[in-house]
Amino acid sequence: MGARCSTCCFCLWPSNIKSHVMYSSDIEKWAENEQLNLPAFKEYGLEELKAGTSSFSNDNIVSEHGEKAPNVVFKGRLNGNGRWIAIKRFQSSAWPDSRQFLDEAKTVGQLRSKRLANLLGCCCEGDERLLIAEFMPHETLSKHLFHWDNRPLEWSMRLRVALYLAQALDYCSSKGRALYHDLNSYRVLFDQDCDPRLSCFGLIKNSRDGKSYSSNMAFTPPEYLKTGKVTPESVVYSFGALLLDLLSGKHIPPSHALDLIRGKNFLMLIDSCLEGHFSNDDGTELVQLASRCLQYEPHDRPNVKSLLTSLTSLQKEKDVPSNVLMSIAHETTSPAQVSLTPLGDACLKCNLTTIHEILDKAGYKEDEGIANELSFQMWANQIQETLNTRKSGDSAFRDKDFTIAIKCYTQFLEGGNVKSPTVLARRSLCYLMSDKPQEALADAIQAQVQFSNWPTAFYLQAAALFTLGMESDARETLKDGSSLDFRRMRQ
Repeated sequence: MGARCSTCCFCLWPSNIKSHVMYSSDIEKWAENEQLNLPAFKEYGLEELKAGTSSFSNDNIVSEHGEKAPNVVFKGRLNGNGRWIAIKRFQSSAWPDSRQFLDEAKTVGQLRSKRLANLLGCCCEGDERLLIAEFMPHETLSKHLFHWDNRPLEWSMRLRVALYLAQALDYCSSKGRALYHDLNSYRVLFDQDCDPRLSCFGLIKNSRDGKSYSSNMAFTPPEYLKTGKVTPESVVYSFGALLLDLLSGKHIPPSHALDLIRGKNFLMLIDSCLEGHFSNDDGTELVQLASRCLQYEPHDRPNVKSLLTSLTSLQKEKDVPSNVLMSIAHETTSPAQVSLTPLGDACLKCNLTTIHEILDKAGYKEDEGIANELSFQMWANQIQETLNTRKSGDSAFRDKDFTIAIKCYTQFLEGGNVKSPTVLARRSLCYLMSDKPQEALADAIQAQVQFSNWPTAFYLQAAALFTLGMESDARETLKDGSSLDFRRMRQ
């Protein structure tokens, strides 16, 4: 572990961290030997990525600082197989040597682990430099720690995040990728089962010659400020800062936290939302571990193997699925086991007549925010003709004249800047009725882009995928819609 630090009270205490041996069989549970059902790394064409992101529309930006970020991350969907992806778009000057960028991406693209949001490919066309990774649907650790809506992250789940993150770093280190750039709560993502994963994007610098840390310097390892170089010990320091996030539910600068620890006021660090939900011994152990990670001298910090040993012994509720700990509906493996709404059931059975009846009856209630915008624009006498076109489409849709409905809805969508996921959903069904499932899928995906939490968009995608014979993808998409419906009902 290295020499003890004379300034940290925890390092003067006898260690009470339990010993635990990580057997090879434990590691195999989450290493690359698992069957992840992922495609091999490939080079994607720029036009394919543009099509999947509506030409890199701002509406598809999912990175924390939006379009103002130096390197922006977009959510997209591949038209060929419907797979959701995350695309990191670098500044044009970030990697001038395309071969160097490609070699770096290919190396990271060989990694495969359930603890990573894995890299699926890249794109190097012209000045464009893009990375394509698995998309994680349940957002970032930052969202669940600092900006939660209904309930804070449970203690058991915070411990699981720490362990899974350490496992991810250990796996990467075992494959020769021990350096991780700017490790922070935005880099920890939650997959479809709500299991935490480490973003693969941090395994590649933001530019060939750029900084490895883009966050506040108060969270940067002290040796990096001196040398500008990332080391495995620097990654452990950032891991310690993440442990502070998990403990406190706040983004506390390490220097401030260490002052509290030295004054034996460490309980002030613990998130007040967790009061009564953990033992003082467990809290003490995690604070102690964070303190050791944040030592000023790199050689005084534990290595990743030691982190694994300590965190494994702290785990609680090991048999409880992550989605249960996070109160998010479980995505079961069979649609027959999913409690579906009438629309979900109709899409499962591809009962287009029932889908039509449901969509017609639902009207435009899901466009309420947009309806307010339309009312203002109507008052301004700017788009009355466009609205009349939509009404003509609605009339044709009601009368089941799907050819005319497609024509009118297309004119509406192309006639102004108004967004309407409901129009896209209706046109999607019209395409299904007209035996054009590929066009139906594209419209349902675009409806999802405009209204990311709308179950109807997922259900219509499932219907289109079933029609295209892509049953596995259809079932997964159907489960996504059911999960969103479940969350709506619980709100």
